[in-house]
Amino acid sequence: MQIRALMYFDELVRTNSMRQAAENLNVAPTAISRQIENLEYHFGAPLVERSARGVKLTAAGELLAARAGRTLRELDHVQQLIEDLKGLQRGRVSIYANGATVANLLAPALAEFSLKYPKLRFTVTITSARQAVDAVNSAEADIAVTLFAPPMSGTKVRLRSEIAYDLIVTPQHPAAAHTEIAVRELADHALALPDQSFGFRQAFDTLFEKEGLSLDPVFVTSSLEMLKELVLSGAAATLLPALTVRREIEAGQLLAIPLAGKTGIRTHVDLCVAPDRQLSFAATKLLDFIERFMRERTNRRGETKD
Repeated sequence: MQIRALMYFDELVRTNSMRQAAENLNVAPTAISRQIENLEYHFGAPLVERSARGVKLTAAGELLAARAGRTLRELDHVQQLIEDLKGLQRGRVSIYANGATVANLLAPALAEFSLKYPKLRFTVTITSARQAVDAVNSAEADIAVTLFAPPMSGTKVRLRSEIAYDLIVTPQHPAAAHTEIAVRELADHALALPDQSFGFRQAFDTLFEKEGLSLDPVFVTSSLEMLKELVLSGAAATLLPALTVRREIEAGQLLAIPLAGKTGIRTHVDLCVAPDRQLSFAATKLLDFIERFMRERTNRRGETKD
């Protein structure tokens, strides 16, 4: 079986059109059809059903499609490892991250790293924490950087930093004069909080229940960017790790007030890789650099422990 045939099949699955797959690969539609026939001969089973509305995968086609993408990505990865053995100063790294880690952690780390290694290329996909970890497990990503990630198996956590949640307010907010704030006092302020899909929100609800308090946030959203903007506008306060708004804190636009006592909430920033996959030279260099960068950033205020 030729790699080209698998590439053509993978593109056909992605586009669901012989014509579009041919255009994307810059070949004739007959070339796509011929390679699909080669695969069908190799496996001894039809893979697609053709019709005027496009192509439909057979049961055998569905089985192959589920594995073809990962196989091709692994072959690309092997090519990168072979180039590393040749000592070539080039490479590509795929990073998946959820939005909360980007502005104040991942983006500055990548910018600094790229200046040191200008011949390397990077693809950064912003998604949910769960999808980022899934991408590492399926070989779509070399590295995942996540915050608020739910417990998951099958991934190696290279670095886990524990980060406390603070009350995030503007300097003009009534709570801005506090050096710390009790959980009970939070109920006195208009709050903007993440929705129930966030593990932090669930922990915060539980904390309020233990204090015998009812939680009635003014704003509930799945967007961390929205939370930040609502606080910047003075409409509400929120609870977030200071790391996620570090830029605004350093600019004097926001303040982070720790929760009093031992009743605080903590979350993890995780740097993840697949446990059974050898990284390329480029990915290994970047992984080491991000780890050092995370240790420096998340330990500045004694916010973490590894």
